[in-house]
Amino acid sequence: MALKLDEFTYDLPEERIAKHPPEKRGASKLLHFQQGKITHHHFAEIPKLLPQNSLLVFNDTKVIPARVIMHKESGARIEIFLLEPLKPSQVHEEVMNVKHSCTWKCMIGNAKKWPIGGQLAHPSIPLSAKRISQDEVSFEWSNELSFSDVLAEIGKVPLPPYIDRDVNEDDPERYQTVYSKMEGAVAAPTAGLHFTDEIIQLVQQNKISTDFLTLHVSAGTFQPIKTTAITDHKMHNEQIWISRKNIENLLSYKPIIAVGTTSMRTLESVYWFGAKILSGVNDFFISQTDASTLPSPKKDEALKAVLSYMDGQDLDRISGHTEIYIYPGYDFKICDGLVTNFHLPGSTLILLIAAFIGDDWRRVYQEAIENGYQFLSYGDSSLLLKQK
Repeated sequence: MALKLDEFTYDLPEERIAKHPPEKRGASKLLHFQQGKITHHHFAEIPKLLPQNSLLVFNDTKVIPARVIMHKESGARIEIFLLEPLKPSQVHEEVMNVKHSCTWKCMIGNAKKWPIGGQLAHPSIPLSAKRISQDEVSFEWSNELSFSDVLAEIGKVPLPPYIDRDVNEDDPERYQTVYSKMEGAVAAPTAGLHFTDEIIQLVQQNKISTDFLTLHVSAGTFQPIKTTAITDHKMHNEQIWISRKNIENLLSYKPIIAVGTTSMRTLESVYWFGAKILSGVNDFFISQTDASTLPSPKKDEALKAVLSYMDGQDLDRISGHTEIYIYPGYDFKICDGLVTNFHLPGSTLILLIAAFIGDDWRRVYQEAIENGYQFLSYGDSSLLLKQK
């Protein structure tokens, strides 16, 4: 019987949605779930709650100021929300460093006021934006700034839609992890917002290794499921980067703890890339159906196949795309634990949580509500360890 969306909803009171980060980074609550038992902690306690000798895997993507506000000569306000780069490259890091021109796929606010072919000029820097098609915008600027520098001057932090307030002076720093590095995300990997440099040092001192990979979080992470049967939902596509060191660490350590659903989706996608290679397909694109149609090799076989592929291509780092769709019934191949915030009812992220800890997700969420936890991007955290 097909799983129905209404099986994965719950009542989220409006007052439980965090509209601001905690006063101090790392001061949030932490719900710990292991072997059916729930306990409550402060996030700063996480170093002693993580299994020793484990590998904690972070997503080092960096949120770009993806909201660009421009105006027509008539005064009409046009909001351009950058989604993904198209030209001169589809690689985020390359496009962020280009000068003079680039083209992006965008969402356009007040689009009826900006016809295709129309051009807008920014009042504070020599930048123009031309609408190429329904969702494509080309940017040109005459100074020597990189596009990253251009956005730093005129862009705004892309807060999630459920944080219905204006961006304030704290958001550019707080809606970013302390270890963010690779520019390209339009939403933060919010599980990582709780970590401070000091907490990461304490984790490492407690015989826990750390590693960093990249998934550029797209606006699709907020895309609601609109289908009755969850399998009818079309997943979004996100760019991921993995390194040789990532693969070697995955082969060396156990258990593997993902910091955030984005890290988890990347880690599981790496496995399925190995499965594709072993099936004779070298395309690093993980579709939402691959996990249900490909043969399932052993974890080490799949990871070694990725290493062998990288050796053959003389690569230390490789990029791909994933549409992996994790919902109840999914058999996790890499991840043994997950650090994550509390997610919207009826979302793909709730489905991932339900896949990971089973029906206990309802009990976890009910306990969080009853104990005053704050939810969503700026909310509190949880450490979920896989049932043995």
